[in-house]
Amino acid sequence: MSEPEGDAEYTTDYEVGQDNVEWFGLDIHNPVFFLSAGLVLVFAVTSLVFPQATGFALQASRTWTLETFDWLFALTPPLILLFCLALAFSPLGKIRLGGPDAKPDFNIPSWIAMLFAAGVGIGFMFYGSAEPLAYYSDWFGTPLNVEADTEEARKLAFSATLFHWGVAPWGVYAVVGLALGFFAYNKGLPLTIRSAFYPILGDRVWGFWGHVIDTFAVISTVFGLATTIGIGAAQASSGIGFLTGVQVSVGLQTLLIAAITGLAVISVLRGLDGGVKLLSDINMTIAVILMLFVLIAGPTLAIIMGLGENFLAYLTDTPALTNWFGREDTAWFHDWTIFYWAWWISWSPFVGMFIARISKGRTVREYFSVVLLAPVAICVLWFTTFGETAIQQYENGQGELGDGMTTAALTLFHMLDSLPFSIITSCAAIFLLVVFIVTSADSGALVIDSITSGGKTDAPVPQRVFWACMLGVTASMLLYGGGRDTLNSLQAGTITAALPFTSILLASCISLFLGMRHEHRAMKGLEDIDA
Repeated sequence: MSEPEGDAEYTTDYEVGQDNVEWFGLDIHNPVFFLSAGLVLVFAVTSLVFPQATGFALQASRTWTLETFDWLFALTPPLILLFCLALAFSPLGKIRLGGPDAKPDFNIPSWIAMLFAAGVGIGFMFYGSAEPLAYYSDWFGTPLNVEADTEEARKLAFSATLFHWGVAPWGVYAVVGLALGFFAYNKGLPLTIRSAFYPILGDRVWGFWGHVIDTFAVISTVFGLATTIGIGAAQASSGIGFLTGVQVSVGLQTLLIAAITGLAVISVLRGLDGGVKLLSDINMTIAVILMLFVLIAGPTLAIIMGLGENFLAYLTDTPALTNWFGREDTAWFHDWTIFYWAWWISWSPFVGMFIARISKGRTVREYFSVVLLAPVAICVLWFTTFGETAIQQYENGQGELGDGMTTAALTLFHMLDSLPFSIITSCAAIFLLVVFIVTSADSGALVIDSITSGGKTDAPVPQRVFWACMLGVTASMLLYGGGRDTLNSLQAGTITAALPFTSILLASCISLFLGMRHEHRAMKGLEDIDA
């Protein structure tokens, strides 16, 4: 395996958009756009015409994938995290995205806010109270088959939750974002997934194999985002039903997705600064206020004490939770851990490219310091605050949660209902969910459009509008195809779509190392000349 020789930038005859076709005012890559859009539309039509068959096929695919490749999903996040740490602490960590003179486009608070909104916002809202309580009370299995309602169960409830939402997923996001940003800003290649493979494939990356890589990236992103949008819509509709008494149904969830898609289109038309950045800043502010309210109105002392305890439990329990050999909790491991790893992998092209777009001007070491550590700190604060409050209500027989969990989507609203000002806080939670979905759909459309326009960052706006609509359609079809078992349907679509992209993700680490080594040698060469 050899990497292209040359100066800081790679020498290639490829020009951004050279394979594009202009069609009805669009500027789209041939064949990536047509393959990706065609596959998504085929899935949507098939789900609409044959919903039961689609649901059965998704579940069968999920079962086969888990039985055959659970080891691959289990290994991928920890391996990638180790790779990220190795880069950060090596001399390659001094490389700056965009070159030595590049300046950041956003300040650190806005940067973190956009990371939070795009990367985990909806999931924090959906699982913040539900996941720790589910593990503690054996709502759907317990980690490592621990006995429910015990001190050990409480410890593992938080360590398992932080294991799923902590540094491992952000390692996956970070490596994709670094690869995309590095090859675009430092090597002069298009901002698209295939560019990350130039050190391995050379100019062949612009041909067949590049088309395959980008198409898998788009499909993985569409299903990962559709899952997130579907989960957010399910929780928002459950909150609306809880507050108003309206019966929650797939029809209500679909209408909500349609309305949110319309808001996402408006956000698309406003651009990155006027859309995603503005909404992310607003949502981050409201989310912090809601978390502080729960901290003060809930079991404050237990939450504060739990911050350190939960973080230490996360560190000590991670090896056992990572191991996939000889586990007795296989059902829990598949339904929770492997689903999460597949979800993060399927999301990684979207979140990674979005991180790349907002991280220019940062050194690799600074990049990893913020992208890996800031979300983990937020994660510990959020899940301890909401999870501890929900568990104490369950233990004390307080409110709806005193009788145990009913559905994950309602757990947040049941928890808030036992605190003061529940109508206000529940409305704020629904607002947060809606805006998180809008920012995910908007930034997701931005990313998918970049891939399907051959790496262009200034493609016509109607293309982003098209992909925002496709995300809403796919989410609706996953819910429709799942019938009553919507969460399993969403999980099945994510796990199936993530499998082919997992090998692409691992290969990109090798390619990234080769590219960064090339950059480091070029930097040393310039230093020697100056000396």
